[in-house]
Amino acid sequence: MNPSFKFYEFFCGGGMARAGLGQHWECVFANDFDPKKADSYKSNWGTGAIKLGDVALVKAEELPGQADLAWASFPCQDLSLAGMGAGLKGDRSGTFWPFWRKIQALKVENRSPKVIVLENVCGALTSHEGKDFTAICRALKNEGYKFGAIVMDAADFVPQSRPRLFIIGVQNELAVLDYLLTTKPDPKWHTDALVKAYSKLDKATKNSWVWWNIPYPPSRQQNLSDIVEEKPSTVVWHTQNETKRLIELMSAVNLAKLKKAKQQKALKVGTIYRRTRKNPDGTKSQRAEIRFDDIAGCLRTPTGGSSRQIIMVVNGQSVRSRLLSSREAARLMGLSDDYKLPKNYNDAYHLLGDGVAVPVVSHIATNILEPILSNIEKAKKAA
Repeated sequence: MNPSFKFYEFFCGGGMARAGLGQHWECVFANDFDPKKADSYKSNWGTGAIKLGDVALVKAEELPGQADLAWASFPCQDLSLAGMGAGLKGDRSGTFWPFWRKIQALKVENRSPKVIVLENVCGALTSHEGKDFTAICRALKNEGYKFGAIVMDAADFVPQSRPRLFIIGVQNELAVLDYLLTTKPDPKWHTDALVKAYSKLDKATKNSWVWWNIPYPPSRQQNLSDIVEEKPSTVVWHTQNETKRLIELMSAVNLAKLKKAKQQKALKVGTIYRRTRKNPDGTKSQRAEIRFDDIAGCLRTPTGGSSRQIIMVVNGQSVRSRLLSSREAARLMGLSDDYKLPKNYNDAYHLLGDGVAVPVVSHIATNILEPILSNIEKAKKAA
């Protein structure tokens, strides 16, 4: 099948947005600053479309034609709750502005992308008391886009808790089919935090806002136990002493979860993050916090030992533990098993922890992006 739509993929990482967009889409330009991520992109998608280097150094003339879509999953570290709060002025999340200058340059040449999708953590809604979100919305308005935002959790599609913010903009002059819009927020996609962030926009910016209407996905059929490998190639099972030490780090609440899992006398898979928690006396201790709700915690980049997710497999009194394997992490992102991962565990985990969940992208493409762009093509043919 020949691709119907062309797109630019900024901050492309390993190309997970590209994987989600699928066969109807042709990537004509991709960019990332990280050489290891770029290597993964090339391994999976070939060398033709990607430019390695700082987005600030990308020139408008390097972007071919007029893209139907510009996708930008710009760095989230300065916007996340775990970050230092630098926001859009930070060294990492601040790369949004060099990217946006490319959009502005394309507008001067009458080559603005028809649609723009900006993806980031939900902390972008509250960063700097909502001022960063407002700045992004104003940028879209000023360059002639009507726009709205949705919050989607990968847990609707894969067994991983991963809520993310998607801001979707469409050129003002392009018609949007009525069924793609709603007159009021839907709590499924428009969280309280999103509605509050919208309420802080100035009147002129609100005039460019739309509430996207997107269908609910079917119930997820896959659980965490479905993706676990008995003989992983990138990690090894812990020794009994290592598992015992992990259990010793659990609080009474988490020990109770483990006890309940044992009593069910059936295979149960939980995920653990080590976290530093404050004790009643003011001191701090490392804790192992577990969940047994059939989904994994949100994948993160491995900046320290505590950020690597651990799985615990319980079957009656049998308790085993180990790090989540890189292939399991890829499955949690919705990638197929033929996706080529870096051989180094930390490189693979970093790539995946920074990515966007593939089926979430597919849901947005199928239910918002493709209907808009297909309607544009129909209108051209009718004219």
